[in-house]
Amino acid sequence: MLFHSSLRKELSRSFGATLVVLVTIVMTMMLIRTLGLASKGSVDPAEVFLVMTYTVLGYLPTILSLSLFISIVGTLSRMYGDSEMIIWFSSGRGLANFTWPILRFAWPILVLIAMLAFVAWPWANSQTQGMRDQYERRSDIDRIAPGEFQESSGRNRVFFIDKDTADDSTASNVFISSIERNRQLITSARSGRIETIDNARFLMLSNGQRLERPFDKSAGLKISEFKTYGARVGSNAATSPDALPPRAQTTVALLASSALPGRAELSWRLGMLLAACNFVLLALAVASVNPRVGRSGNLLFALFAFVIYYNMLNLGQGWVGTGRIAPGPFLLALHGGVFVVAVAWLAKRHNNWSFSLRRRSSIASSTA
Repeated sequence: MLFHSSLRKELSRSFGATLVVLVTIVMTMMLIRTLGLASKGSVDPAEVFLVMTYTVLGYLPTILSLSLFISIVGTLSRMYGDSEMIIWFSSGRGLANFTWPILRFAWPILVLIAMLAFVAWPWANSQTQGMRDQYERRSDIDRIAPGEFQESSGRNRVFFIDKDTADDSTASNVFISSIERNRQLITSARSGRIETIDNARFLMLSNGQRLERPFDKSAGLKISEFKTYGARVGSNAATSPDALPPRAQTTVALLASSALPGRAELSWRLGMLLAACNFVLLALAVASVNPRVGRSGNLLFALFAFVIYYNMLNLGQGWVGTGRIAPGPFLLALHGGVFVVAVAWLAKRHNNWSFSLRRRSSIASSTA
């Protein structure tokens, strides 16, 4: 039908343009955030764009929901402003008749949001978490830049090397300051090399001195010289899958878990899909144009409604995680309440119901 096809074409154009704008904004924000993490040493600078890509992929359910909401509100508001809605209404089409073509347009997007929320979101978070853990577990020697003092991964040692050799596994003029068993140890050597012993990496120092200074003032200094001395650097401990945060665990793992943080994360993922479905009905109900405000006022109201809904979803996740409310009642209260409000609002506008107290008072006075 002409009615369905023209509406879906305009919704597609509006949705595509909105999606491109929002993705560009989010990518810019995530790039700035990821560069900040890289400058603090939380992310490998060489993997900045990869981490940014995973982060944007994780936020795609929210971006798609907002794009769908804005495209429906914007398209219908334009039709109201250009008097196209009056033509459709005069031909026997009510506002509720727009539900079916809008749902035909929105259902592939809703399916994609479900896949992203239940599959892509935990996968992207697990990949980002894995890269951060791997970067944190890197060897202490890998952390060192020649000519700079650098802390170890455990924050209990400070390294300095003057690495002027062509071989990456050797260094010269090595300095190590550490705190072990209530003692400060200062070790210096002319050269050092990396060796792997029993799957552990060691820094083998040659021709150096070792100074031990207890924190107890009564004990004296102990100075020793050595030809060869080995110090372990780095850690090979891997992160257990059970130790992953809930946002990085798969949906199947969360379904099998009875922990409150896992239930909160599962309710958030399901809530993203329910919220996207409610946004379709809510956009159809709120779409209109006030001649005094224009189309921008309607879009601002839509954005305000989206922010409130999304913040309530995150707030409810925190309540479920702390045990203040169960997941079922929370989902029913929030998403069920919004669904009832949207359907009632849509029915009111479709049937032109009026609840004006002024009109009732005038009717009562005339009958008297």
